[in-house]
Amino acid sequence: VSIVALATIVLYSMKTGSIEISFNELITGLIKNDNNGNIGIIKDVRLPRVLCAVLIGASLGVAGTLLQAVMKNPLADPGIIGISSGASFTAVIITAFAPTLYFFTPIAAFAGGVVVFFMVYCLSWKGGLSPMRIILTGVAVNSLFTGLSSALNSMSGGDRTGVSAIVEANITQKTWDDVTTLLPYVVAGLFLAMLFTQECNLLSLEDKTARSLGVNVNVTRIVISLVAVLLASISTAVAGAISFLGLIVPHIGRILVGSNHKMLIPFSAFFGAFTFLLADTIGRTIVAPNEVSAAVIMSVVGGPFFILLLRRSGRYGK
Repeated sequence: VSIVALATIVLYSMKTGSIEISFNELITGLIKNDNNGNIGIIKDVRLPRVLCAVLIGASLGVAGTLLQAVMKNPLADPGIIGISSGASFTAVIITAFAPTLYFFTPIAAFAGGVVVFFMVYCLSWKGGLSPMRIILTGVAVNSLFTGLSSALNSMSGGDRTGVSAIVEANITQKTWDDVTTLLPYVVAGLFLAMLFTQECNLLSLEDKTARSLGVNVNVTRIVISLVAVLLASISTAVAGAISFLGLIVPHIGRILVGSNHKMLIPFSAFFGAFTFLLADTIGRTIVAPNEVSAAVIMSVVGGPFFILLLRRSGRYGK
């Protein structure tokens, strides 16, 4: 169902906008590889944006699933705990001050995400890791790096399109270059995530039980965390920091397909892609010809969702 829903929203998003054509024209033009007229414009302008949204949504959905497994914390999300803002900050630095190194932006964003992840872990450690302490520390670190990114954007006069797009989490002007930048990292990250489905299941057990089954708990946590940081950071390098997607998708996945990560991770990839593309499509059409960023749509939906989870999960405050 999630695959069919994703395919449907991809076609709808491609046909809807300032240039609007019928489904038949769109499908016929794509099959015939027509590069003229409206089909050509859609393939050059709208299709790269759609594919970027699909790749970003899949990455963030799986990243959230992995982080929740590693931290045993259903409130974990790359945006909430600061990974996305750290990756965004390093991407902004590269874009603003070394634009000739644009090719290395994903690697720099990954490095920033890793630094922030370990910063949150270290600052949260106090005789152990409390799920709520991780969230509170992450919120503080997220605010710090979000403020630094906004400051850099203001210092540049707000007229550097690349910097503004990352800070504002806007995917309006994404091109085929952005798709080719995202694709290898996302495919590699999703492949690695699928390799660790069994380990994610074992991490849901008590640490003593997992160790008795032959799992090196600490090493496994670090490796899976790095995969999650990779997926979140690469998406952030291209689209900016997007919160709550990695929180919402795994929760819906557990309701629909259960907690077995062999099903949950692929579902999170497809449903994450669907959710983010749906948010972007709504943002493009709700106040046309103006646009609302998909990140804003996700925040409007995700904020109340996060509050609801907090109210229903009083035990996380212990």
